[in-house]
Amino acid sequence: MRVSAASTAAKNIHAFEILVGPYAVAHLRLTQQILSEGGTLPQDGVHVYLTDTLESPYAEAPGRLPLALKALGEEHKRARKIKQDTPVLVCIGNPPYDRQQIEADDQGVESRKGGWVRFGDNQQEADENEQLIAEQAILQDFLEPLRQAGQMVHAKNLYNDYVYFWRWALWKVFEANEENRGGIVSFITASSYLRGPGFAGIRQVMRQTFDELWIIDLEGDNLGARKTDNVFAIQSPVAIAVGIRYGEPQTTTPAKVHFTRVEGTEKEKLATLATINTFADLQWKNCPTGWIDLFLPISEKDYWNWAKITDLFPWQENGVQFKRKWTIGENVDVLQNRWRILIASRTSGETQKKLFKEADKTISRQYPPLDDRGNLLPPIANLTSDALPMQPIRYGYRSFDRQWALLDNRLCDRPRPNLFRSHGDRQVYMTSLLTSVLGEGSSAVVTSCIPDLHHFCGRGAKDVIPLWRDPEATQHNVTHEVLEFIGAAYKCEVSPEDFFAYCYAILATPRYVKEFWSELETPGPRIPITKDADLFKQVAAVGRKLIWLHTYGERFVPSSKKAGKIPTGTARCRIGTPATTADYPTKPAYDVGTQELRIGSGIFANVRQEVWELSISGLKVVQSWLAYRMKDGAGKKSSPLDDIRPQSWQFDNELLELLWVLDATVDLFPQLSSLFDEVLKSQLFVATDFPQPTQAERTNSTTTQGSLPLFDVEEEIDEEE
Repeated sequence: MRVSAASTAAKNIHAFEILVGPYAVAHLRLTQQILSEGGTLPQDGVHVYLTDTLESPYAEAPGRLPLALKALGEEHKRARKIKQDTPVLVCIGNPPYDRQQIEADDQGVESRKGGWVRFGDNQQEADENEQLIAEQAILQDFLEPLRQAGQMVHAKNLYNDYVYFWRWALWKVFEANEENRGGIVSFITASSYLRGPGFAGIRQVMRQTFDELWIIDLEGDNLGARKTDNVFAIQSPVAIAVGIRYGEPQTTTPAKVHFTRVEGTEKEKLATLATINTFADLQWKNCPTGWIDLFLPISEKDYWNWAKITDLFPWQENGVQFKRKWTIGENVDVLQNRWRILIASRTSGETQKKLFKEADKTISRQYPPLDDRGNLLPPIANLTSDALPMQPIRYGYRSFDRQWALLDNRLCDRPRPNLFRSHGDRQVYMTSLLTSVLGEGSSAVVTSCIPDLHHFCGRGAKDVIPLWRDPEATQHNVTHEVLEFIGAAYKCEVSPEDFFAYCYAILATPRYVKEFWSELETPGPRIPITKDADLFKQVAAVGRKLIWLHTYGERFVPSSKKAGKIPTGTARCRIGTPATTADYPTKPAYDVGTQELRIGSGIFANVRQEVWELSISGLKVVQSWLAYRMKDGAGKKSSPLDDIRPQSWQFDNELLELLWVLDATVDLFPQLSSLFDEVLKSQLFVATDFPQPTQAERTNSTTTQGSLPLFDVEEEIDEEE
C-alpha cells in the first residue's frame, strides 16, 4: 500500500517553479522523497515544471528556439497542458509577496507584474498603457467589490504577488475545469488580506468560493505598532489559510470563517505548528459573516455596538505625501539652503533630477497651483531665482513635531488639495490609524498644521479627520443629524467643537487601547458616547483642554488665555545647549534617577519619566522629536539635499515647549482615565441610533444648524485652572 500510495502521489503531484536553482532542488528533493517512501518515479520524471505560474495558460511557446533551448520549449508545453487541462483537487504553496512600486526612472522599462491574472492576454498592451483595465482578466473579481463600494482608492494594495497567486489558485482548483466541484487551497502568505480595506474583494470571493475557511494568524509584524516575532526572516506578518469546498459551488451563503492565532517567539510558534495534526488541535473563534467582513473574530463586548469614528466624522483624507524628504526641514534656513543648491544645479539636468528626486512629479513639467487658481506653474527646471518660490508653512510632520515644509504642487507628489482648501485659522485635524492596528499609548492626536501622511505615529499612519470642511469653519464634518440627535437627548445643543473634543478625549487616553486591545486588532476605532449630559460635558471639557495643549495653544483657546501661549510645566532648561557647529549634539541621553535630559552639554531638569516615555501608538514622542534634530537627523534619505541640515543646535525653546505640553498632558491622564471608566459604566448610544453617512458626506461639504442652548464648556476649563 505504501509503495502504491507513493507512486500514485508521484504521478498526481505537479509543481511550478520559475527560478532554475529552486527548480533543480525541487526535482532532487521530490525524487528523494518518493524513493524513500518506496515509490517509483513516473515515466516522464517528477512533475516539476520550469514555468511562470502567472503566465497565460493559453500562451504559445516561443517558436524556432535554438537546439540548446529546445528542451525549455518542451517544458513550456508540458506546463501549459497542466494549466489548461489537468484538474487540480488541492493547491498548496508559499507564494512570493511583494507589492511592485515602479519609480519614475523605471517607467517604460520595468514590466508590471501580475501576468495573465492581472492583464488577461494583453500584457504587452498593458505595459504600454498604464491605464488599461483588462476586463477579461480574472483579477477583476477582486477589484469589482471595491469599485461598487467606491473604495478604489485602496486598490493599489491588491497589486501584490501573493494576491495574484491566490486568484490563480482559486481559478485553477474551482473554475478552470467543470470536473472539479470540490477542492482545497492552502497558502501561507502575507496576512494583509485579513483586515486591509483594499482586500474586501478577496474576502468576498473567498466567502463565495469556499464552504469553510480556517485562518491561522502567525503574526510577525516588525513595521507596525505591535511588533511580534515572525516565523520567517521578513518584516511582514504572515498567516496560513486553508479553504475547503466540499462539493457543488454555492454563492448565496458566505463561507464559515474560523480564526486562531499562534503567539510567542519564533521558536515557540514553530514548535506549536509542529504539533498540529488536525483542526481540533487548535482553539478556533468564528469570524463575522458579511461578504466583505474582516477575517478576524469579534468578541462579545459592547464595543462592537458603538459607532465607528469614521461614521461619526465621515470625511477622512490621507495626509500629505511628498515622496522626497528635502522639502521638509527643522527650520526655514535649511529649506532655503536646499533650494539654492537645487537651482544652482540647473545647468546639469541629470544632477538636478537626482537632487529633486523625481517620482510622480518631475522637474520638466508644469502643474497647477494647489488652489487651482491662476496659470500653470513654471517647471522647476526653468526656474533661475534662488529665492523660495513659495512661503514655507508650519507642517505636522509627526505627533507633536511641527516642522516646516514647501507645500507646492510641483514639489509634492500627493499634496492633498482637499486638505489645503479646507485649511484655516480654526481648522484642527485628528490623526489616527483607521485601517491598521493601533499600538500602546494614545490612539489619536491632533494638530493645527496640515499633517504628513505619517503624522500619527511615523509608520504608515495616513488617516486624517478634519473638524471643518471649509477654511471659514462654517461647515462641520459630523454626519447629518448626529449632533441634533445627541442634543435632543441632552436637551442642549452640542456644538461640532464639543463633539470633536469628546471623541478626542476618549481616544487620547491610553486606557482606551488597554481596555480594547483585542478589539482594536480589527481596524477602525469605535466611540462610546454617553447618554449622560453632565458626563459628556466633563469629557468634552478635558478634550478641549487637550486640543488646546496639543496644538501648542493655537486651537480651542480658553477665553482667559492667549493664543499660542504654552502653560509652564515642570521641566526646566538648566544649562542651554551651545549653538556652535562643534557642539552640535549627536545623541540625547536621559537619566531616570535624576530626571535629567542631556542634549550634548545642555541639561534639561525635571523631565519626568512619564514624559520621556509618552507614546502615541508606539511612537515615543520626545525621542522621535529629538532624533530628527540630532546632527545626522533621522529617517530614510531621498536625495543628497537631505544632507543639508542645521549647522548648530537652535531648538532649546522648542524642546521646552514640547516638554511643557507633555507635562500638562501627563497631569490630565488620571482625570481622563477616571472619566473614561465613568463613560463605560454609563448608558451609551449605539451605532444604530445614528444615521449612516451619505456618499456625499464622505467627500463633500454639508451644513447643519440647531436651535438648542449651547454647552458652555470653555468656561469650565477656566474654572478648573
